[in-house]
Amino acid sequence: MTNEASTSHLYAHDFRIDPESRRRLLRQTPAILWFTGLSGSGKSAIADGVEARLHVSGRLTYTLDGDSVRLGLCKDLGFSDDDRHENVRRVSEVAKLMADAGLVVLVCLISPFRSDRELAKSIAGKHNFAEIHVHASLAVAEARDPKGLYRLARRGAIQHFTGVDSPYEQPTAPDVFIDTCLLSINEGVEIVLNWLDRH
Repeated sequence: MTNEASTSHLYAHDFRIDPESRRRLLRQTPAILWFTGLSGSGKSAIADGVEARLHVSGRLTYTLDGDSVRLGLCKDLGFSDDDRHENVRRVSEVAKLMADAGLVVLVCLISPFRSDRELAKSIAGKHNFAEIHVHASLAVAEARDPKGLYRLARRGAIQHFTGVDSPYEQPTAPDVFIDTCLLSINEGVEIVLNWLDRH
């Protein structure tokens, strides 16, 4: 990992084509939609529905999903608190670059710690950023268990699993709140799209 001393001599080039130029070219407002919640809460399913609707309407998008980034960009990281922090930091930087390119970026990460989600928002800078809390109670998420992960965690086969032996810090003031114990995936999709239309 780098530190301030090793990067203090670096200066970003002032390129003529800036984020505003790309926004005008694409005729869309970039944004970062950050989906957070327990495993099994419905983050990826809702993001998938949102992206599909945006794609059909002609919006340029990209989804950064937790499992996918851990197979490449973050495959060297584990699930300690420090590694989770670094995972969020890396994904946040990539999301910002994609937003700079003019895209609507959908990020699906458990991102269990408030401080890391605040970091993500800080890295996003001037871009539209929505913290989207996809809520399901632990009992409901564990009953769904689409990947069988809770079962493995309860047996001790997975360590540092959020909701079992690692905490999830609920957002205190998310931009969007979706309770998938009460709402369908399609209803969640509509809530996110309505937020995006207003911002």
